[in-house]
Amino acid sequence: MSRRRTLSTKKKLALLVSAASVAGGGAFVMASTSNAAQSAADSTVCQGLATALGNNQRFIEGQRANPDAQSAARIANREAVIAQIQRQQEASGCEVGESAQGSQAAQPSEPAAPGDGGGAAASGEQVCNGSTVTLSGEGGAPAASSNQFPAGTKLKVTNLDNNKSTTVEVTSVSGSCVLLNNAAFEQVREPGKFLIRRAVIEKVG
Repeated sequence: MSRRRTLSTKKKLALLVSAASVAGGGAFVMASTSNAAQSAADSTVCQGLATALGNNQRFIEGQRANPDAQSAARIANREAVIAQIQRQQEASGCEVGESAQGSQAAQPSEPAAPGDGGGAAASGEQVCNGSTVTLSGEGGAPAASSNQFPAGTKLKVTNLDNNKSTTVEVTSVSGSCVLLNNAAFEQVREPGKFLIRRAVIEKVG
């Protein structure tokens, strides 16, 4: 006759506790990974909003330093944009009023850097090399603003992280090579992100 081995109550309890510990440990690792991913996403959102806020503040500073007949209207518009960005910061759990300048953003009075193309770039030529792309926070139909290209210039912006592109017309001045308004940014953005780090920008038309 074969003898069946039976486990004592204590041994069964020990095995159950061990299994629960392993399962719990796995759950903890999964939760930690999920929290880390969420934290990274939140950080990207906050950084993008801070950059957008900084770009608008820089634009206002440039207008105040070199005012013209339209400066007052432009400043009032950008102040309204800043207020909207701050509301987005609050809704996203970011530090309200946190401001940062894009690493490649240039002062409005600076000429185009060599190799960046500038207003004289040929059609199809890549411009704004190395620039990150963020939003100006302005409403309206898809459009862009720039400190290097005059109104009427058409630029194609491609987000290399999702291969989405949009072609927009420059309609106003900003403190960066190219800023997209809300509608244009929605066409190329990744969900939840307010900054495009890997972008190709081409002059078209």
